[in-house]
Parts: sequence; structure tokens; C-alpha cells
Amino acid sequence: MKIVVGSDHAGFPLKASVVAYIESLGHEVVDVGSHDDQPVDFPDIAKDVTSLVTSGQADRGLMVCGTGVGASIAANKVKDIRAAVCHDIHSAHQCVEHDDVNVMCIGAQIVGAWLANDLIKAFLEAEFSTDEEFRRRVEKLKAMETGAE
Repeated sequence: MKIVVGSDHAGFPLKASVVAYIESLGHEVVDVGSHDDQPVDFPDIAKDVTSLVTSGQADRGLMVCGTGVGASIAANKVKDIRAAVCHDIHSAHQCVEHDDVNVMCIGAQIVGAWLANDLIKAFLEAEFSTDEEFRRRVEKLKAMETGAE
């Protein structure tokens, strides 16, 4: 898979190990920044991450900020993006399996590198369920997004 990774300044220290781990799993990484520890606004990074996912230039996205919350809020403002904050392994795989999440957000101030690796592995190995109930629910989310409920 091709994975787009972005971070704000709070996530920057963790991002290098995240990128290296994703590459070690055999995936291609597109790093959209930030590229140093200088302050940057997470909505700007979210736009860069989500634009590659929605255009099909990346299969999934990963955002690293202080808590993951701001990144998730920003990413979820974009049509066709379903982003989730994941700080435990169960959520990291179930968000894909049940909710077809395409952007995972993690908090560098919440998790360390070893847990981030476990989260990433669970997220990238997960596949959206073929069960009708989960497909139906995601279709309802899409309808809410467009106001076509």
C-alpha cells in the first residue's frame, strides 16, 4: 500500500520512527510534513494528507499530532474521509473493519514508538468487513456527509 503520513510539530519527533516502521512493513510512504519541529497548524497538514487519500494517490493516511484529536477533527471535515483517533490496538483494526476508516490519527504525547508501531500494524493489516450491517452503516455516513439522508 501507499501510505501518506503527516504530522504537526508535536508529532514530528515520533514521525521519523513511524515512517521507518511503515517502510519496514513493505509499504511506500509519502511524507507531507512537517519536516522540522517548528510550529505548524495541523489543519494544513490534514489537508495535505486527506487530498492524497481522496484523490487515490494514497491508500490510507496516518496523522501524528500531540493527542491525535485535532488531526482527527480536521481530517473528518473532508468529504470521503473517515478519520479516527486510535490509542489502542482494538480500535486501530476495528475502525477499518467496521467503519472503513482511511486515516488513523495518533497522539505522540499519548503513545510511544513501540505502541505506535503496534497501532500502525493493526490499522494497515485490517480490511473493511463485507458484512452488510457495516457496509450499510458506512453508506449512511456517506449520506450524512452529502446531506442526502
